[in-house]
Amino acid sequence: MAKQQLNWSAKPWDDSELLECAMVVPETADTATFTFRAPSGAWFDYQPGQFVTLDLPVDPKKGAKGNVQRTYTISSSPSRPLSISVTVKAQATSIGTRWMLDHLKPGMKIKAYGPAGIFSSHRHPAKKYLFISAGSGITPMMSMTTWAWDSGQMPDIVFVHAAKRPSEILLKKRLEGFADRVPGLKLRFTVEECDPFQTWSGYEGRLSQIMLGLMAPDYLEREVFCCGPEPFMQAVREMLVSLGFDMEHYHQESFGAPVSSEAEAPVIEDVIPDEDARAQITFAASGVTAPCAETDTVLAVAKRAGLNIPSGCTFGLCGTCKIKKTDGDVHMVHNGGISDDEIAEGWILACCSNPMGKITVEV
Repeated sequence: MAKQQLNWSAKPWDDSELLECAMVVPETADTATFTFRAPSGAWFDYQPGQFVTLDLPVDPKKGAKGNVQRTYTISSSPSRPLSISVTVKAQATSIGTRWMLDHLKPGMKIKAYGPAGIFSSHRHPAKKYLFISAGSGITPMMSMTTWAWDSGQMPDIVFVHAAKRPSEILLKKRLEGFADRVPGLKLRFTVEECDPFQTWSGYEGRLSQIMLGLMAPDYLEREVFCCGPEPFMQAVREMLVSLGFDMEHYHQESFGAPVSSEAEAPVIEDVIPDEDARAQITFAASGVTAPCAETDTVLAVAKRAGLNIPSGCTFGLCGTCKIKKTDGDVHMVHNGGISDDEIAEGWILACCSNPMGKITVEV
């Protein structure tokens, strides 16, 4: 392939020009990075963390009617303007991404739109960042980290990423290449399970408050960027709120529905206990009903009422204070001391459960 040179006399690429696939790099199973260039030599100008929309001919026999449009976060950095890359992972139901993995080869040209998006560290400059991602939500973090590396002034970044297993951590070697050479980038990976016959020395288990405190002890001082599945991001938001983080410094982008403008940004309506909202707990076995605030924990209310609920760690890790809730709703942010199946059956951890209105427990 002939070397491409930056055409400084050309304008930045816009979506009137087809993109040519220049390189395909396999990453993990069902995942690859596709690099594109502009045939004219135009250069790419965008903010790290933004996305492009690709027009993919999944069924060429149907012509334009067989195309689907899919949005992908740019995993490369505008500090490297000769090309633009997206790192994509096919799911079981994927159509466009599956077509890319099976059919998109170097030399092929496709229509692309953008770049667009508001999820970028350029919009929220800070001295210290905390990037939190899961799965393919790592891609905008890779773009922002590459920009920081190329700028020559690497800021303080704690890069937290969650994956199912070590072999599924996307772009891991590239990130480690950066972190090996600068003290300002700290990588913190956690996995649900280890790969067989391979040593894993990182974190294991669901990301929790305790884990986050170990990974980034000064998290309260950092600008937080989060990207991943909505349940993951909701859990992160709940962790940060319960830890007293100022959510004005929290920014998120779902890789399922990237946002083009501030006006399109969805309103986050998480349940947050209100200290001025009144609640009530009925301890059925004891015949005691106690008024309280939503910000009170079930354990604290029980103690004030003279009742004894066995407890240990008091931050949702040990599971000692597990009790059965028979009525009402609680807001619970735990650290692994209870399973999803137990929660579905009505069990709660008294030390980290806040009553949302009236509830009844078997105590």
